[in-house]
Amino acid sequence: MLAPAGDGKQFPVRRLFCVGRNYADHAREMGADPDREPPFFFTAWAETVATGGGTIAYPQKTSNYHYEAELVVAIGKGGRNIPAESAMDHVYGYAAGLDMTRRDLQADAKAHGRPWDVAKNVEQSKPLGLITPASDGFDPAKGRISLSVNGAVRQDADLSDMIWPVADVIAYLSGLYRVEPGDLIYTGTPAGVGAVVPGDVIEVAIDGLAPLNVTVGTPSGH
Repeated sequence: MLAPAGDGKQFPVRRLFCVGRNYADHAREMGADPDREPPFFFTAWAETVATGGGTIAYPQKTSNYHYEAELVVAIGKGGRNIPAESAMDHVYGYAAGLDMTRRDLQADAKAHGRPWDVAKNVEQSKPLGLITPASDGFDPAKGRISLSVNGAVRQDADLSDMIWPVADVIAYLSGLYRVEPGDLIYTGTPAGVGAVVPGDVIEVAIDGLAPLNVTVGTPSGH
């Protein structure tokens, strides 16, 4: 999987690491305690990435498909046990992204103490906007992040609201795995998640990055 970048290069996507409940208000709306516990991650295949916007399929086996706007960090330099103080040296760039979720399947998995894979690791469920190189000066510590559906704003927050900022996320993740060039980190979503239906148009906007526009298409398998 190759993702386009603003410097004209192609970013080879390797793995996806997604941070759960990294905004306090979203943690609360999902019924969790937003205290600063250690971050947790779930993973997804590179094949889930849909680059450049366009149309994504509404997946099978769900009637409650949710949007989640996210800042995505593209790793350009590998490492293990990376100090937070030098973590940003490992970043290639940043992009607006979506973590689409079969919420009904996630709720069922949670209720039975099962993994979330069928809810999160879904074809075309991780749309990714144009990657802006870190050298362009984007600051991941602050700036508005918002999402609209058919022009109506549904999520509206600031990157400074993240419980675990980007440097801390990279540092913690690199203590669990050796991060490698090509890895993408989806850094969590603000409050306001909700369902979409086929035909809906989703826009993710993050100050300083290219917007991501996605149309929800017809159900996959049809």
